[in-house]
Formats: sequence, structure tokens, C-alpha cells
Amino acid sequence: MQVPGIGDINLKDNKDFCELPAAGNGLWQTGRDGVLSVLGMKDNKAELLVFEDKTIVNIRSAMGYPAMYELKEDIFEGPAEYVLMDLDGTSVRSESFWIWIIEQTISKLLDNPKFTLQSSDEPFVSGHSVSEHLQYCIDKYCPDKTVEEARGHYFNITRHQMNEIVQGRGRVDAFTPSPGLKEFLMTLKKNKIKIGLVTSGLYEKAWPEILSAFRTLDLGNPLDFYDAIITAGFSIKKGQAGTLGELSPKPHPWLYAETARVGLGASPGQRKKVAGLEDSAAGVLSIRLAGFSAIGINGGNIEQGGAGSLLRYYGDSLLNTLPVILG
Repeated sequence: MQVPGIGDINLKDNKDFCELPAAGNGLWQTGRDGVLSVLGMKDNKAELLVFEDKTIVNIRSAMGYPAMYELKEDIFEGPAEYVLMDLDGTSVRSESFWIWIIEQTISKLLDNPKFTLQSSDEPFVSGHSVSEHLQYCIDKYCPDKTVEEARGHYFNITRHQMNEIVQGRGRVDAFTPSPGLKEFLMTLKKNKIKIGLVTSGLYEKAWPEILSAFRTLDLGNPLDFYDAIITAGFSIKKGQAGTLGELSPKPHPWLYAETARVGLGASPGQRKKVAGLEDSAAGVLSIRLAGFSAIGINGGNIEQGGAGSLLRYYGDSLLNTLPVILG
């Protein structure tokens, strides 16, 4: 079948999508109001409403605020003038650490120090917002608890672990630069490509990661190196103002859209010169909904989440993507 924004899909052989009778909790149904088909992504985070001339993506929300966006065609033409890079998993290998933090949080909620997540949980505890991750775990493991309780434990654990890392007592394997990161970044700089760093993580957890990687690679101050850095903002807690982030992170398009348009100055008319790099299914969808071409990096949950069909290229490493980026 022809899916605008993606192309021809053989549903019999495709491992990313499955046909659904309806989307949006029954609001949209196959065969009604111009909907030719409804496709569900493997991780159940998004539903695609296929019309004759467009595809609308319904982003489901564990927090109760779904949203719909048009999936534009991938019109990338190399060489790129702007590159958008994910942090966790793409630039820095830290997913296992943050999944461990989620695990420790649920352990606290359950008062069970032996609690462990299952391998099947991975697509749902990486790539999205903290609250989405926690809500998923609460629904599965402790439905009598609230996401507010979980967030309290999560940030207490995070602050403690971050301080331990800064003091040299924490997990030494928490943050490791991805293979080839320095050579990749320097190649982009040499080719005068603007670079934006994008993460669904809140500032208090993202900034130590960036600093740690740049210190390891001897790249100086990340604020001087990147042309723009966008995080999901600051957590909201008593006595402190926060910024919007928990309801509008990946797979919503806003982090990537803001990095490109506001941070790097790429106008909508220049989107064919923008490429985004991601290792998560949520991130890939975020890039595509922002209107840009997505390049996948192996090692995350792209395949498990069902986002492979949205990619222009799927590489084993950052350096493998350079021929695509440089055209």
C-alpha cells in the first residue's frame, strides 16, 4: 500500500506496522472520513492515519495529552547544512544507566530492592520523557502508585547519582562517548555544517552527560562547540519554576523543530538540507514529524519500536553516516 510521507509498504512483510481498525480511541476509523487505513507502530506509541494525499500521525500519551501531526516526505539532499544529533545513545552511551535509574525508582515504589525490569520493557523506558517511562512502569508493575510519587523518587535518585559521579564515586560506566564521536563532530565542523544537540532529558540530567563526554574527548566547552543545545527544560518542583518538557518531548516534533528553526536558523524552506541522527524509535519519529530526514544509529530501540521504515539510512556507527550527510 502507498503511505504518503513514507512510500510503498508491503504490510505482509513489513515488521514496523500493523493494521488497526481505528485510532484515537475510536475517533478515526478505517473506511470513514477519508481514512484509507490505520497503521499502528510496534511500540504502540503512535498511530498512522493514511489518507489518499497525506498521512496524519496520532501520538498517544500516557499522560493524557495526545496530539496529531502530518508526516511530511523525506526530501533530504546532501550535503547537509544542518545536522541535529540526539544525546543518549547517539552521542553518548548512557541508555543503560538511565534505564537503571528507572529500575531503581520502581524498586523504591514497590519497596522491593530485588526488582528488575524485563527486556521487553526496553522500548518503553528509553527515548521518551521521564514521565512517559514512569507511567508505563506504574501501569505494568504498580498501578496503585502515581507518577508524581515516582517522579519524586526518580529525581532524588538522579541527584544523588549525579553527585556521586561528579565526586568520582559513582558508576564509571555511566557516560561514555559514542565510538567515533570526536572525528564525526570535527568532520562536520570542517565542512561548516551547523550542529544542534537535542535531548528529551531534562537539563539537570543532560548537562552532566554532555560535559562528561567533552572532557573525555578534550573538546572544550560544549556551549562553545555546538551551535545550539536544546533539552526538555527544568523539572518543576516546589519553590522553583520549570519549563515545558514532560508533555511535549520526543516523539513530538518540538525539540527538533526548535533546535533547527530557532537554534540553528534553518527555515522551513531549507528542510531538505537538514538531517537528524537518532538511535531510538521515538527520536526517529520526532525528527520526521519536524519535517526532516532521519538517519538511524544502531544500538538503540529503532527496530523494536517499529521506526525502521521512517529512516533514510541505518548505520552501525556515526562515521558510517558521513557519506550520506556529506552527499
